This record gives sequence, C-alpha cells and structure tokens, in this order.
Amino acid sequence: MADARFRLWHANTNGLELVAGLALEPGESPPNVPATGAGREPGLIDVPGAPDYYLEHDAPESWDPVALGRVVSEVLLSERDVLKVAEQLARRYEEIDLLYTISDVLGRTLDLREAANVIVREVSAVVGARRASILVHDPEGDQLRVVAGWGVDVSDFTPVPVDDEASVAAKVFRDCEAVLRNASTATQGSGGATRHYRGGAFLSVPIVYPDSRGVARPVGVINLTDRVEQDIFTEAHAKLVSAIAPQIGAAIENARLVALDQQRQRVRHELELAKDLQLRLMPAPGVLEGAVDVGARCRSAQSVGGDFYNFVRLPGARVGIMLGDVSTHGFSAALIMALVLSASAIHAVAAESPENALDRLLDSIRSELSETEMYLSLFYGAADSDAGRLHYANAGHPHAFRVPRGAPPERLEATAPPLGLGDAGQTPGAVVPWNDGDLLVLFSDGITEVPNAAGEAFGESRVLEVVRAHHDEAAAAIVEAVFAEVDAFCESQKDDQTVVVLKA
Repeated sequence: MADARFRLWHANTNGLELVAGLALEPGESPPNVPATGAGREPGLIDVPGAPDYYLEHDAPESWDPVALGRVVSEVLLSERDVLKVAEQLARRYEEIDLLYTISDVLGRTLDLREAANVIVREVSAVVGARRASILVHDPEGDQLRVVAGWGVDVSDFTPVPVDDEASVAAKVFRDCEAVLRNASTATQGSGGATRHYRGGAFLSVPIVYPDSRGVARPVGVINLTDRVEQDIFTEAHAKLVSAIAPQIGAAIENARLVALDQQRQRVRHELELAKDLQLRLMPAPGVLEGAVDVGARCRSAQSVGGDFYNFVRLPGARVGIMLGDVSTHGFSAALIMALVLSASAIHAVAAESPENALDRLLDSIRSELSETEMYLSLFYGAADSDAGRLHYANAGHPHAFRVPRGAPPERLEATAPPLGLGDAGQTPGAVVPWNDGDLLVLFSDGITEVPNAAGEAFGESRVLEVVRAHHDEAAAAIVEAVFAEVDAFCESQKDDQTVVVLKA
C-alpha cells in the first residue's frame, strides 16, 4: 500500500494538467486519455461527478479503484462547494463594502454632485465598469439630468426628457414608474418591484427612494458600460446594483434636500437683508425733530412688505406725512413700495399741493402699476401749525383720522380712488383744522383686520380707543401702545401693519 502511486489529472484545452499526486519522473509523459474504449492506459479511471478529472493509480488488484474514485469525487465536489460559497461571500462582501461606502457618503457629503461622483466611482469599481453615469430626475422639467460620470466627461451632456423613446435610461425610468405605480403597497415599500435593462455590454438600473408617505418612487437612473475583462454584465451585477439602488437614492435625496435647505436659507437671508433695506428707506421720526412730534412703526407680515410711510419737511413751518398700502404684500409689493417711496419724496417737495403731489406720483408709476396689476391706497397730508390747517389728499386710504383733544375722532374721508384705479389729474384735496393738541392718526388694514382666536377683527374703534387713552403722551408712545394692544389681542400676524401718529 505504501508503494502505491496516485495522481489526479484535469483535462483542459492544453491537455492533462497534474492537480495532485507524485510529480512526473524525468522523461515521463502524462497518460493518454481517449474518450472511451481502446487506447486508455491501465490504472486510469474517471472521477464520478467531476467531468474532465481522472485518477491515475497503480494500486494492487485487491484495491477497489471505483470506490477510490468516489472518495476523490466527494473531495472535489466539497471543494467546489466551498469555492462557490467563497465566491458568494466575496460578492456579498463587495455589496456590504459598497453599502458602507455609500452610508459614509450619506453621513459626510452635502453636495449632490460630490455624493453622486463618489457613488458612481465605487459602483463602477465593484462591477468592473470602465464608464458610468448617474442621472437624477428633475420634476420641474420632467427630465433626467446627468449629475456625475466615471470614465467619461459628462459636463456637456444635455438633459434627457423622460418621454424620450430613444433613450434606454428614460425607458428604464418610465418602466420603473409604471411598475411602482401598479404595485401593491407592500411591494412598493420593499423597493423590489423595479425593472432594469441589461444588454450584455450595457446595464441601466433605476434608483428608487421612498417619498414622505413611504411609497417608493424612482429618483434617477445609473448607467454602466464597457466592462473590464469580459464586456458583459451578468444578472448578478444587475442584482447587486439593484440591491444598493435605494442607498444610492438616499444619498442623492439627502444631498438634494441639504442643497434645497441651503438655498432656502440663502433666500431667507436675502429677504431679511431686503427687509432691513426696506425699513432703512423709510425715514426715522428724527428727521422732523424740532418741527413736530411724530411716531411711526412698520411691521411686515413677510420678510418684506407693501406698507410704507414717509415724512417730508416742506417750505415754511409745514411738514408732509404720508402712509401707503400696496394692494398685495410680499416681494412684488415691496418693489412697488420702494419705487413709490423714492418718487413720493421728490413729488411732495416739488408739488404745489397734496393733490398735485399724488397726481405727479401716479404719472411716474402708472406703467409699473399696470404691468404688475397692482394699486395702492395713499394718504398724504401737509400740516401747517402756523396757519392752523391740515391740507390733505386721500387716494382710497380708509384709516385716516384727526383726533382733537377731548373731542370725537374725525375721519379724513377719501378724496379719490386708490392710485392705479383712477385717472391722473382728478385727485381732489381737502382742508381741516389743525390746532394745538390735535393728532393725525394713520394706520393700515393690517392693524384693523387682524383677528383674535375667536375670529373677531381688532377694528378701528379699538385703535381709536387706545389713541384717546394715550392722547397726552408722546407720538412714539401712542404708536407703541397701539401695537401692544394688537399683540395682546391676536396670536399671529397675517398682513403688514403700520401706524403713524403726528402731534400738533
């Protein structure tokens, strides 16, 4: 038994290859292995269940070579199973390592393109693709926009419409949408009911991510091509990319949401700067210091608003007081407000009367009001303490009052419709007494219309009650008293709020 010789051979295109056993002696040749029949050397048997493997032996006749072949067969098959398990573990390791890389991207990368470039590079390395790209869905244009590439310059790639019949990526995206739309809730939640395209040398897989309701939806497509070694993608490659597609979607959505949040923060910051600039356009009450006692406050409902006020020193002992309210609020109203504010000071000084100032102002902003389909209510009064009169023009502003000391408030009625709704040159004026202790009180509808928890509006009467209760205080104190009552009355502000008080 000690003198027995065994060799295991494997047949390939180059002949027999020695797998195990004693090495060939000098001058010794591998055995001849014809398919069957005559010519086969003695002591050479097939290994059962292992095609192309042969066992060579010179064991004595008392040995059972067939039984020995079965033993060798079981060893080979066990080894083959081990190799298969090792191959599966290697693929699983690639998948786990790829998931780890993408998770790392999720945790530290905020830029969409940076995240997509890392992902497309790592996926390409795992499946052996020389070229790859990631396309992200743009809902506004309903198109796939290339955000990253590997092995190819994608900077000049044009977006692909989702309905493009000639695009494989677009078809994969559409098919995925259709499958997820028609799938059951359970299937949608798993993200498995998606379709990919595998054309040998080209692999296109949809990137799926759940929306806020947990329903899976396609957010993009990853394309891979020109594979290293054999230029063929297997179904295993497609399954691997499909398995990690939700993580790719998470990374893309995370980066996109961060970018969106940053954009919103920039817009919010810019609006805050615009609000600050808008408030700076309106003069501080100190510009009339030494002439009259005046208080004013403007509070926007949004970052910028459409309410405004203005003070102007006029020839002699006169002062001009203006309050306006653009028909809407927000950024567009703020633009009109800034235009009116800058033009009103010029026209107020140059005009012969308040009504003439409003006519000139309307002439200068008529086209802007027409283009934006806006209008504005505007009160402008010129108070003359020496002459004892208040000359004013009121273009549709409802909340303007003269409040004498110890007497009922007098409404200063509108003399014309709001600017933008009437004709230039047709603004009448009016004159009322202006005596010592009189108050000119102007406020916007954001003060009167603000509701409490029960839906009741604050109203004009409450404003005037506060004014009369604080009549003998400084103008600024009266303004703050009105705002304090408004804040105590309501829980939230929905419109711009402005109050101006001039004291004779």
